[in-house]
Amino acid sequence: MSRWDDAPLVGRDEELARLISHVDRAAAGRSSAVLLGGDAGVGKTRLVDELSSRAVAAGLRVLTGHCVDLGDVGLPYLPFVDLLRPVAADAELAPASRENPVLAALLAGQPGAVVPVRPPGEGQDLGRPLPHRAAPQPTDDGRLQLFESLAHLLCELAAATPLLLVLEDVHWADRSSRDLLRYLLARLVDEPILVVVSYRSDDLHRRHPLRPLLAELVRQPGVERIDLAPLPPAALRDLVCGRAQESGGLSESALDDVVARAEGNAFFAEELVAAGVHGEALPWALADVLMTRVEQRSPAAQQVLRVAAVAGRRVRHEWLAGVVDLPAEELERALAETVHHHLLVVSDDGRYRFRHALLREAVLADLLPGEAVRLHAAIAGYLAAHPGAGTAGERAHHARGSNDLPGALTASLEAAEDACRVGAPAEQAQHLEAALALWSAVPDAAQRAGRDHAALLQETAVAARAAGELHRALALLRSALESLGPDGDPTARARVHYRLAQAMVRVEDLAGAYEQSAAALRLVPADPPSEVRTWAAATHARISYAMGLLEEADGAAEEALAAADVLGLDSAWADTAISQTGNRPGEDLDWVRRRLEDARVRARRAGDVDVEMRALFNMATLALDDGELDEVVELTGRAVQQARAQGMEWAFYPVELRHLRVTALYMAGRWDESLAEADQLARVPDMAAHLRAAALLVLVGRGAPEVRERLDWARAQVARLDAHVLLILVTAAAEIDHAAWTGDPATALAVCTTATNRLREIWDTDHLGVLRMVATALAPAADAASAARLVGDAATAEHWMGEAKPLVELARSAVDVYVATFGAPGVEGKAWHARVLAEDARLRGEPAPELWRACVEAFGFGHVYEQARSRWRLAEALLATGDRSGAQQEARAAHEVAVRLGAAPLRDAVEALVRRGRLDVGGVRATEVAAVLTPREAEVLALLAQGRTNRQIGAELYISEKTASVHVSNILAKFGANGRTEAVAIAAQRGLLPTS
Repeated sequence: MSRWDDAPLVGRDEELARLISHVDRAAAGRSSAVLLGGDAGVGKTRLVDELSSRAVAAGLRVLTGHCVDLGDVGLPYLPFVDLLRPVAADAELAPASRENPVLAALLAGQPGAVVPVRPPGEGQDLGRPLPHRAAPQPTDDGRLQLFESLAHLLCELAAATPLLLVLEDVHWADRSSRDLLRYLLARLVDEPILVVVSYRSDDLHRRHPLRPLLAELVRQPGVERIDLAPLPPAALRDLVCGRAQESGGLSESALDDVVARAEGNAFFAEELVAAGVHGEALPWALADVLMTRVEQRSPAAQQVLRVAAVAGRRVRHEWLAGVVDLPAEELERALAETVHHHLLVVSDDGRYRFRHALLREAVLADLLPGEAVRLHAAIAGYLAAHPGAGTAGERAHHARGSNDLPGALTASLEAAEDACRVGAPAEQAQHLEAALALWSAVPDAAQRAGRDHAALLQETAVAARAAGELHRALALLRSALESLGPDGDPTARARVHYRLAQAMVRVEDLAGAYEQSAAALRLVPADPPSEVRTWAAATHARISYAMGLLEEADGAAEEALAAADVLGLDSAWADTAISQTGNRPGEDLDWVRRRLEDARVRARRAGDVDVEMRALFNMATLALDDGELDEVVELTGRAVQQARAQGMEWAFYPVELRHLRVTALYMAGRWDESLAEADQLARVPDMAAHLRAAALLVLVGRGAPEVRERLDWARAQVARLDAHVLLILVTAAAEIDHAAWTGDPATALAVCTTATNRLREIWDTDHLGVLRMVATALAPAADAASAARLVGDAATAEHWMGEAKPLVELARSAVDVYVATFGAPGVEGKAWHARVLAEDARLRGEPAPELWRACVEAFGFGHVYEQARSRWRLAEALLATGDRSGAQQEARAAHEVAVRLGAAPLRDAVEALVRRGRLDVGGVRATEVAAVLTPREAEVLALLAQGRTNRQIGAELYISEKTASVHVSNILAKFGANGRTEAVAIAAQRGLLPTS
């Protein structure tokens, strides 16, 4: 009987066509993904096999990875290890990525062979910003190194040949594999890569971890979900007829029975056919059908199947040879029998696997309990005698299955170490929790583990914290305190207390964290210095600074620094020194710079990249506050390059450094470079969403047509990532500026109000970022008020003044709070404050050229665009006060910058001012009124600008009120205006009104 897989595909034309369309996308250089779900046996694998064949014919390279059900054991990244086997076997594939040590374990097919991810250390939480200080942080920074390295590898492969990546049976995937899949689908954009993920939909119970991931993935662009329904009766009948004819056929009644009983399930139908061709009555249940096929085989073949079922769906030949109690020749015959009858198939890598997972499940269910224990024990014994034959996780699984609890504990601890090495904290925590569960049942557990129960609880807490299970980490640490007891070793208890403090910081319980760090200090004396006391003091200092307890924080920091010096703890010294800077008004900035440089050098010496990046971030921030844009660009460029070389460019601080770089390039007028840096990737991790959104600054400034699309994307990210402060800031700033340039004051003020309120909720003292939003939102409100005044509409002018007044007060309050807490703002903060004051004056109808000149000077630190925009407003103010020469000079400078940057909205605004004022700038010619309006319409427009009614216009021009109304209507139509006020404003912008 030939394999069903080799038969023509039946009844899946529509689904195959949809899949082929995704292959065509990949061949054309575009990425996409398909989530392929269906019940067990419905034909997912057969459909994917057909797709793979078609993809190869279309010129794609196909890489396939399988997930395996091994109960409670987690084998991190197993489907990706499987997927990369062909890459590892061909030295000519991806030569650049092959040299990356981070990928060595995956390419070798042995997760845990190297240490690509730095295990979490004592200060892992100290080196990160406190919650809500900026962007949300990734759950585990270290894994990004591995994730991004694999993404680079796949991109390198796809650059040579488009890829089809197939991940089968993802309902069994470990958490790390699910996280990696999420990352890759977000990362692989505009690459010729198609990802197809299959899963059993009938296995997805309400709390299955794959359910929320599928719901998240299907919302991403380019991701389609295809649900395979059961085959319709006609298609199933064709399939059954074809299979039955190969073995002599079935009677019509038996054929009808198979079709009816299979209920559209292709695998069930084939097995019914296989069981029924021998003339026997068809068994009713699927398990009975499958076991009928098994029981038709020889005793030796059945023995092979039982061992293979316990070993896993895919099993190596040497495992079977070492465990099955058969002579070599008889084993070969038994294997040939199972393969010939399509119970086992041979994979491309030479391993045996069950024809279908349901077949393995049926064999497992048929085992007697004692037989299952015996087989688990035999496999565990083989793995123990041959360490390279399997993973520690597999040894732990089989040891538990054989009731060898001591062996399971030892193997679980080894599996946890392997998971840590490959950057899989969720699986590490899983294995450690398994060891904890076995602890009381193993008399010599502490001796086997090499640590006591409390130490293992703390280690598990560290892994849980790295996996994002923060509340579980807290529970484990509290259990460690209980295990030690009130009379336990003070040093051990102090370590638990400060680790509890660090974990509480991550769940925003600063008060609880303060209590825990203080408790740690009470337990261990300061003299003589010790590592535990040093980390306790460092933790207490960071938390005290966050709570504004400066004197207490300084004391703890000085102690930690002195002790770190004595003990040579460079990482602790560096991180504490950074925490010590920037916490009080009037700090000596030269001292702060020296402190940060010392911290950077020590962090580099300690090999602590996270703290070194934190030092560079603070140094760049300090330079930005001083307006040293060239220094910011140099520092951030160096840091980003270093982070990229180490495969951690998407860790928290490297992302923030890149954001500073985008901002500094934008401010320095290097817009093309800023845009390229922000748009380096079409999709980025969530915690870096503000980086891509920062491109809006340039896009809005240039009036680019893609602004609306990018704004829609950014708004969606803000809604999804509610506390992502920098994303809120950059999105709101861009949306307000866009509304300002499009003459929409209502939207500008509304967006500004919502964003500033949210910012104040998150940052109660440091919300100086509201100044930019307020200043930008006041501009269209002032424009609307000015336009209203032109037509004598005092009520409308008062309306916009009233709408904007709360924002002006908010800006003043933000400055007062900041000065009281931190001292004088940096140069950019001062510049935006000056802009608020100038726009407020304009809102009230005051030209205030002295305020606009102050803006020009304030933005002179290097903010090219905003200085030019301030010059435009200064020129407008000077023109209003009769200084035409000064206005012409400022307008010329603003126009030159607008042209150089490609800032079309600013250029249009400056040119409108030039035309209105009849200024000599850049060859811009004033529009002649006669080219737009008739002489009578020009007279009517002039009177409109004076606020005249139709009746008053008619009286003054000696025409009827109705004729005046017709002229007004013609003017509105020519300008495309919705009302008289808007028409006057447009005329003013185009220089069609008298300047006096």
